[in-house]
Parts: sequence; C-alpha cells; structure tokens
Amino acid sequence: METLRTLRTIDRVALGYRLHREGTAPRRLIVLLHGVASNMSRWSEFVEQTSLKQTWDLLRPDLRGHGESFLRGRLDLATWCRDLRDILDAEGCDQALLVGHSLGAQVAVQFATRYPARVRGLVLIDPIFHQALRGGMRMLGRLRPVFMAVAGFIRLLNRLGLHRRHIPSRDLRQLDEKTRRDLLAAGKQREMIELYSSPWEDLKFFPVASFLQELIEITRPLPELTRIQVPILALLSSGITYTDPAITKEMLSEHPQAQTVTIDAYHWPLTEKPREVREAIEKWCARFAV
Repeated sequence: METLRTLRTIDRVALGYRLHREGTAPRRLIVLLHGVASNMSRWSEFVEQTSLKQTWDLLRPDLRGHGESFLRGRLDLATWCRDLRDILDAEGCDQALLVGHSLGAQVAVQFATRYPARVRGLVLIDPIFHQALRGGMRMLGRLRPVFMAVAGFIRLLNRLGLHRRHIPSRDLRQLDEKTRRDLLAAGKQREMIELYSSPWEDLKFFPVASFLQELIEITRPLPELTRIQVPILALLSSGITYTDPAITKEMLSEHPQAQTVTIDAYHWPLTEKPREVREAIEKWCARFAV
C-alpha cells in the first residue's frame, strides 16, 4: 500500500518520500509536511490510522535536508517549495491538499502563494506567523541576520569537510508513542515540553547548520493569507506555543474561508492528541467531494 520513492532533482539532490495508494490508479492527493528537525515518520501514525486513505492518496516527503532527503547545504522555503512542485510533477499530480505542522505549515502557505493552481486546500497545524512571535522566538526573529551569518560560516566548514561523520536516524513514531506512555500518561507535561522544545535534543539527530537555517526560515514573514484562494483549516494548540494565540487567530480571521479548531496541546498535537487532530482533518476534508 505504501512505497518509498526517490526523485533526483535538477541539482542532483535525492528526495525521499512515501506514497500510500490503495490500488494502482492515482486518486486525489494529500501531502503531509513535517516540522523543524523532523522527518516523514512524524506522520506514520496518521497514515496508518486515518480513514482518508480510503479515498485519497497520501504522500509524505522528507523535506530537503531531512531523513531520506538528507544533505548538508542551503535550505530555505523557496527550495522546499520547488522540491514539492517537482515531486507533484513526478507523480503526475496537478493539484494537492497540503497538510503541514509548524515549519510544514510555513512551506504549505508559501507553496500556495507561489503555485496557487497546484493547491486545493490547506491544513495548517500551529503555523508560526512572524507578527505573532513571542518569547525566545521573537528574539530569534530579531537576530535573524546573526543566525544567517553563523549558519553560513558553519556551512563553509562543512564544505571543507569539518562535520560529524555520522548522524543517527530518528523514528518519531516510536518517540511519540514512548512520550505518551512514559510522560503524558503520567501527567508529566512539563517534561514533555522540555524534551520536544530542546534544541540540544534535536541536534543529536540533525546538522547544526541545517537547524539554524530552519530557525531562520520559520521566523520569516509569510505572505498575506488573503492571497490564498482555497479553504484553510487551522489547528491551534491551546497551551504554551511559540506565538501569541490571539494574534494568530486574528490573522487567520482575515481569510474568508479559514476555519479554526483548538486542540488541547502544547504545539505538538500530532504527539499529544493524534486522534483529535486526525478526526478534525477528516471531518474538514469531507467538504471535498470525490
């Protein structure tokens, strides 16, 4: 039902993605986009359990720099959007529904404004709007030029051969299940937040330069949502997030076809409340007739 595929881009980068298809004929397509320092395994549980796979094909890519698409090099929203366009072209897909979490939501919004004819709808899970940044993320946004310089210097060292020789892979499906069993079931939400928000934990499984570039991109101002002409579902965590929830909701309200659903979570609803996320997306997708 699900196959691992590879696309070689014009700049000779191998992009890995998994496509779930029941039968041989292509159907409507949903693309599942992961977040910062993440990979396609974050969506493994969703693909396994969702009823959407009965009527949709499900495609989950490793964004350039992650997992099966690993490399050390330049990463930015424009490149991720071009990669996604090329994957859709390779699969013969004219139009897809994009579902993205955090950084994946940023990619989805950028793609919808760059290639509007290729998108039939957006599901944004805890999108990060520049205007709504708060706390450490707001400071990071102000220091973007510094982070860009540091990331560029580290990339130069990488090209000279100075980098870790081995970076272990990370199965986020296993991590999420363990987190729910060992932390959330025991009421240890604070420990969960510390684990999932720790850059040091992410850097065990991700290059430093790549991580810095993703922080730069996730704090980049997004295009105005009014430029997007397709329906939007926004799933927003009710707990501690990196952005001001009131400002985020206000910005989403500017879009005439945006619907907002609040999930009792702390920015990682796919980990904390997978059933609620899955059911909200399934219900919303019912609007798209076969």
